[in-house]
Amino acid sequence: MQANDDYVLKVLEEIGLVSRKQIAQARAKLNGAPSVVDVLVRDGVVSADDISRSLAAQAQMHWIDLSAVVIPPEIISQISATDARRFKVIPVTFGERGLVLAISDPLDVDTIDSLNFLLQRDLELVCTSPEKIRQALIKYYGTAEEAADVLQHKIGDEVDLGLEIGDGTEAFAVDEADAPIIRLVSMLIIEAHKLGASDIHLEPLDKKFRVRFRIDGVLQEMQAPPKRLQSAIISRLKIMTGSMSIAEKRLPQDGRIQVKIKKKPIDLRVSTIPTNHGESVVMRVLDKSSLLLGLPELGFLSDDQDKFERLLRSPDGILLVTGPTGSGKTSTLYACLNYINKPDRKIITVEEPVEYQMTGINQVQVNNDAGMTFPIALRSILRQAPNIIMIGEIRDLETASIATNASLTGHLVFSTLHTNDAPSAVARLVDIGVQPFLVASSVRAIMAQRLVRRLCTHCKHPADLSETEMRALRIEPSQMKDSQVMKAPGCDHCRH
Repeated sequence: MQANDDYVLKVLEEIGLVSRKQIAQARAKLNGAPSVVDVLVRDGVVSADDISRSLAAQAQMHWIDLSAVVIPPEIISQISATDARRFKVIPVTFGERGLVLAISDPLDVDTIDSLNFLLQRDLELVCTSPEKIRQALIKYYGTAEEAADVLQHKIGDEVDLGLEIGDGTEAFAVDEADAPIIRLVSMLIIEAHKLGASDIHLEPLDKKFRVRFRIDGVLQEMQAPPKRLQSAIISRLKIMTGSMSIAEKRLPQDGRIQVKIKKKPIDLRVSTIPTNHGESVVMRVLDKSSLLLGLPELGFLSDDQDKFERLLRSPDGILLVTGPTGSGKTSTLYACLNYINKPDRKIITVEEPVEYQMTGINQVQVNNDAGMTFPIALRSILRQAPNIIMIGEIRDLETASIATNASLTGHLVFSTLHTNDAPSAVARLVDIGVQPFLVASSVRAIMAQRLVRRLCTHCKHPADLSETEMRALRIEPSQMKDSQVMKAPGCDHCRH
């Protein structure tokens, strides 16, 4: 016996997960859908996990979240890939009563009997959802092609646009004809771009190959390919750089991948480092065609924005933006340049790398391997008679000295420093060797910044603050009379 549609609907109605009205509405929407239950899941009335939990409870079977479990290879090897796919089961661990198997249908007696006959051993059955079984089959028994199929399903039609590497000499569309590893790596890059990830982290762990994207400053774990594909994926990325050695796995390496997605140029800064379980890879995703923010979009208070705009109209001096890595310093500098970019001004930037392409501005990229360092680039651009100079980062005395001298000879200089607050920037400049009197005469302003997370517009809702929360925020109840607090619990759109 298998759990048929009517039985599942009866169980869901009895425990109050769905109503008769919702079932009737789902029947009216059937239109070729496999079942009424599928319509209910598709419309978000009930989740697949809720259905699976309900059936497990009816069968007096333990329910397990298979996606939260890391299963060691010695357990996976207890059942062959062929049998796991045939019966749609996953071995989980060894329990007190025997091998623990995860199944999706606790009422499928035929499958349970077949497993008992085939394995000839004591079994302990637990229940999970069909989707989690499917994902686990790909994770532990799957091929590169199956892993790519999962990503293609998530990405949708965007894969038809293809991904072009470098200058187009190696170009391919992401389709069935591509080699599985090439296709899988391409899918990873396309998905990261689609989700707006700033970094891609590929981390070899003891029993899995973890893939994480940094989205809105927070690392989020993604669907991971099978661990046995780890070396092939990393080798493919090294080949795409054209400069990294696939044979060298004992030393850190750095490289760069240039791709086009949907005809948009994307730069990937690749860094590898050997760990105890293999090479860890981090790729910084730089979308050069991303929409640049203007000063109003940065979130300044009105008074602060007025002060900042007055500083931007200064004829000379140094304006520094400070903050930790990933705090938006470069975005602020680009917004500044966008604000003052006029036909009567010559603006030159020195960056490593050029993160956004700006019309009307001369952008110079540092290339240390070729000898194009920050100091060398700065000396050269001063002979180009610019009005405004932007330096990606002041890292050493030589760069700081050139920036200081440029500001004292009639140039407006923008740059960043890695300090946690504005006063520390002065100490940092003195610490790297700039004379205090030069700091005092050249630096016009220092702004420290942080990124503040915004609530998701799709799931935020009005909420009341508890007394504990008000005390923590130092808010008096009287201050809340004309104010409304919003909270965002998280949803599929914001992935939190």
